[in-house]
Amino acid sequence: MSTYTNILYQIVFGTKYRKHILTKDARDQLYAYMAGVIRNKNCFVHIINGVEDHVHILIDLHPSVSLSSLVKDIKVSSSLYIKENKLFPEFIGWQRGYGAFTYSTKEKERVINYIKRQEEHHRRKSFYKEYVALLMENKIQFEEKYIFEVQPLQG
Repeated sequence: MSTYTNILYQIVFGTKYRKHILTKDARDQLYAYMAGVIRNKNCFVHIINGVEDHVHILIDLHPSVSLSSLVKDIKVSSSLYIKENKLFPEFIGWQRGYGAFTYSTKEKERVINYIKRQEEHHRRKSFYKEYVALLMENKIQFEEKYIFEVQPLQG
């Protein structure tokens, strides 16, 4: 007997201090790289998209892979890739932490369409408001002060 699973995750994380530095011209290259990292972990990528300050990834998680180790691999390897290839000159890293939300197969197309429309969506709603709404929709308790890192004052 084999193992059969259906573990659909939307993973969301932002740039450090929510800096708007993921320029449109290089995002597809970043997303293609991230997709390769995910596939190398035996996970299936449905879509990756985002805007200047954050990324949404919809995957099927392979049962042998832990979510936290996958996200760590995506963030660490993509940070190195961005810096080595000078994709986004002002990139200093990804925010600490991430959001991960599960969905049923019935919701997959809706979530894919939502992720496809990130630019349109963020003309009306900030990443902060979107993220808080995702947390609330998924009934995740949170402390507002820990949602995003604040850039330290330069002095």
